[in-house]
Amino acid sequence: MPIYEYGCYDCRKRVSVFFRSFSEVETKEAACPRCGGTHLKRLISKVAVLRSEESRLENLADPSSMAGLDENDPKSIARWMRKMSSEMGEDLGSDFNEVVDRLEAGEDPESIEKSMPDLGGSGGASDDWFGD
Repeated sequence: MPIYEYGCYDCRKRVSVFFRSFSEVETKEAACPRCGGTHLKRLISKVAVLRSEESRLENLADPSSMAGLDENDPKSIARWMRKMSSEMGEDLGSDFNEVVDRLEAGEDPESIEKSMPDLGGSGGASDDWFGD
């Protein structure tokens, strides 16, 4: 079931149009889901590739993924962290984003750690997986 992106000349928006089959793409005129207009131009879309968890983990374990990493440069660490979070394919939360943003701004990792004492968890009994 294909989904194509179009630029609508009527409402000036980028829209996605869903078709039930590839043959429907050839026979049915696309209509803008926002305004109903039919004056559309098909655009080149980003490609999404579905990967298995095993494939993502293999990429994380590849030593070449650390190429260019300078442990003394906060911005280099931030780039590496963003790359690794992208490989994970999951939202790692607001604390993660705050740390990376601060590293990108050039802040020292030790000062970030001092200002966020609960960052790694307490490591004690309160780290209950079930919230009991």
